[in-house]
Amino acid sequence: MHEVVITKDGSHSIYVHELDEHYHSVHGAITESRHVFIEAGLKQFKNRQIRILEMGFGTGLNALLTLAEANQSDISIYYTGIEKYPLEKTIIESLNFESLTDHTVTGMLKLIHDSPWHQDVLIKPGFILKKLQCDMHEMELIDEFDLVYFDAFAPEKQPELWTKDLFSKIFLSMKSNSILTTYSSKGMVRRNLEAAGFRVEKIPGPPGKREITRAYKSSM
Repeated sequence: MHEVVITKDGSHSIYVHELDEHYHSVHGAITESRHVFIEAGLKQFKNRQIRILEMGFGTGLNALLTLAEANQSDISIYYTGIEKYPLEKTIIESLNFESLTDHTVTGMLKLIHDSPWHQDVLIKPGFILKKLQCDMHEMELIDEFDLVYFDAFAPEKQPELWTKDLFSKIFLSMKSNSILTTYSSKGMVRRNLEAAGFRVEKIPGPPGKREITRAYKSSM
């Protein structure tokens, strides 16, 4: 069962009763996503064209915030989002993200979720979206990504998604001098990232979380 809830910054998240887990931080869904993925990830690049991979597409919030930032910064994004269990349309339609974000993305969340799976979709000039409905372990990654948003459910809820093997698969799909960001700072996560080849650092987290993780695939 999925339940829409209000987080501390006024934005919605979703509570999954079966996992006893939220899709976002209860301290602020938009606040967390901006901090972890936009500030610590997207804004670290000077490139005008960026290829992004999101592991755990979920509500589409990270894609929406990325689109808003692309509009402001005049950058082009090719965005690949992976999600095994897409949310029901009624849940998506009840989310309040657009009312709390940049006016340039009004109507975009519906467009993002209505877009067909497994094909490139031009959401608006400069932003191409490709959604893949598949298991992260079974996916084929043939693109070279500049940035990875790793936004799976927490390691204690789905440990199979935070393994060295999966991180190694992602590592091989990334360009040199690329970045992976995630909200988790658990030691197991950092160790598995390092074992996969990443250079890992802990950086300050959003409200309610002391630290998050940023990992680099450096040039040889």
